[in-house]
Amino acid sequence: MEEFSPRILPLLWRRSAPARKAVGRPPRLTVDAVVDTGIRIADAEGLEAASMARVASELSVATMSLYTYVPSRPELADLMVDEVLGRRELRSEGPWRERIRRYAEQTFAMYRAHPWLARVSQHRPPIGPGMLAEREFVIAAVAEVGLPTGMVNTAALTVSSWVTSAARGEAESILLRRSTGLGNDDWWLQRNELWEKWFDVEAHPAMTALWNAGGFDRGADEQAQDAYAYGLGLLLEGIERSVE
Repeated sequence: MEEFSPRILPLLWRRSAPARKAVGRPPRLTVDAVVDTGIRIADAEGLEAASMARVASELSVATMSLYTYVPSRPELADLMVDEVLGRRELRSEGPWRERIRRYAEQTFAMYRAHPWLARVSQHRPPIGPGMLAEREFVIAAVAEVGLPTGMVNTAALTVSSWVTSAARGEAESILLRRSTGLGNDDWWLQRNELWEKWFDVEAHPAMTALWNAGGFDRGADEQAQDAYAYGLGLLLEGIERSVE
């Protein structure tokens, strides 16, 4: 059974704690320096590369000394995730739809800059300032629509789930392109033989009709972007109409 470590909360909320007067020799490192180094390594080489030993090596310290700042590798990953979540510029101004779209743009930009986030589960996120800032922003925007109280969080979760899922999908594509050297369109082109030799048009009449009408002319990445934008528009429209 997964156990909760009380050590993570003071680290996540370290910037909210009152400053204490330093006694003795100042520490060589800071938690921020450790977290920033982990993020830099993960951005360049993937999350798996950001081990405690690798971070210590980059900071020119012994691995064991790193544990005095961050107790374990899972806690380092939590700190890295919450740090990048909190770097988004979520300004609470403008109409609610504009604010949600701004949140979406910032989230996509975050996943493009840090594609390793696609390797981190979002079902049990680190409960830090970055995560709660996102929740506050989305809930505040959706609450302006006038939904019943019991539906506000549901609508906010629906929006953030849709945005995050699409952003994670794009980040996964980036990781696959890095590891295989193939983009999504190239991957499909390699499998053209499927359509020529194995695809049964009678078993797939709807797909065949759409193909003949040009419905699959756009590339895989373009169609994914279209599907995301279409779905987000429907979500925002549906939230407003549900109030009516």
